[in-house]
Amino acid sequence: MMLVVDVVKGVQTQTAECLLIGELTCPRMVVVLNKIDLLPANKRQSAIEKMTKRLHKTLEGTRFKECPVIAVAAKPGGPEAPDPEEPHGVPELIELLKKQTYLPQRDPAGDLLMAVDHCFSIRGQGTVMTGTILQGSLAINDTVEIPALKVTKKIKSVQMFRKPVSGAMQGDRVGVCVTQFDPKLLERGVVCTPGSLRTLYAAVISVRKIGYFKGPLATRAKFHITVGHETVMAKVMFFGLPPADASEPPSDTKPSSLRPCSLDSAFSFEREYFYQDEYVTGQGEAGPIPEPQQWALLEFERPVTCPSLCLVIGSKLDTDIHANACRLAFQGRLLQGFEDKGYAETALPRLRIYKTKHKEGQVERVTDEYSVIGRNLFKKETNLQLFLGLKVVLSTGETGVVEGGFGQSGKFKIRLQEGLFPETKQLLSSTSKKKGKGGTKSGPTNEEAPKTDSQPVAIHLHFKRYVFDPHKKMVQL
Repeated sequence: MMLVVDVVKGVQTQTAECLLIGELTCPRMVVVLNKIDLLPANKRQSAIEKMTKRLHKTLEGTRFKECPVIAVAAKPGGPEAPDPEEPHGVPELIELLKKQTYLPQRDPAGDLLMAVDHCFSIRGQGTVMTGTILQGSLAINDTVEIPALKVTKKIKSVQMFRKPVSGAMQGDRVGVCVTQFDPKLLERGVVCTPGSLRTLYAAVISVRKIGYFKGPLATRAKFHITVGHETVMAKVMFFGLPPADASEPPSDTKPSSLRPCSLDSAFSFEREYFYQDEYVTGQGEAGPIPEPQQWALLEFERPVTCPSLCLVIGSKLDTDIHANACRLAFQGRLLQGFEDKGYAETALPRLRIYKTKHKEGQVERVTDEYSVIGRNLFKKETNLQLFLGLKVVLSTGETGVVEGGFGQSGKFKIRLQEGLFPETKQLLSSTSKKKGKGGTKSGPTNEEAPKTDSQPVAIHLHFKRYVFDPHKKMVQL
């Protein structure tokens, strides 16, 4: 990778974003300080050394630590200069690039994936698609697919640097000629082995927040998702592993940042996951801690075609470019894709992502030693049949189950298997007496009676509900 930096302006927002993308995709980098002709001649060298030192400090925490930095003036005087001088430092840059260049290990095996950057027709020959083979290989008479158009074509001829060849492999730059194909239909895209790429309406990815992105990553927010060779808007939902101590229900949808989870945990449809309102960052009370393993569900606004396990980058490209803020928000790998347009009904119910719920009410009165009447746990219109048999816990320690409704105002009956504690009966008895003190017709009514200091006995109901369960069943914790 070659990162070009304006020697006068230094690292700008776009420069930093290119550096981040380089860290995700490239093993090596050369930094080129351009426009050195704009620096005063008597201060040029000191300014270059100062900028070089600053860049090395910036790169200290990246994989490009101590990478070479070279100063050039690619076009002295700028593009409008009447008599441009010879470029400064370009021969030295070429020599540096030669030293940094290496031949990567190439593998002709596997399915073909070719990135096409240009498509044009040649009279009497056919249509030529030029690009780079990213994986696999191709040969004359092979059948290839243009997945974006859902068409297949047979290769008529292949050229490399204007010379005919019988085939090509990973890493080669080629021109592939096919017949009976309109070049206007494909400007950029991919060509592949038929059936090897999938067109997805949604996907599950592993996810890691990019540290330079400011602000939270919120569930239900929309991001620009770059996946394969496409960028498309998608709605995001974050989820992670359940709390480490499942016996203590977490508070709604904000997981504890203190619960350590393995970073090596793989995604599986067989496992349960915890719904998150936002991505959990690695910040604890004692300072930075390892971030827990997290995933995201992406729901694309339009289908995308991409290979499995490809790199995914989420961005906020609609952020003001002059805001001096990183627009790259998160990165990850595509783990599972959903090809069915009706994935919300056919596939998402397999995702066992749940939210925890907590309801609280009060005991209104005692009916007998093993039964109490509760209130304020449900609304008047709530279908109590859905809650029958669910376990509840009183604030005084007793456990029971919701046995049924009581009246038409949302009140309900609780059956206590072990009965009430003597202390609870005494507390509820004294509370009932105070509530029962009413006035005569001329005296104060119950509503006008002075408030007492007694605290009502609370009823706690904890359960979880799976986000994509079509039946919206409640499961007891």
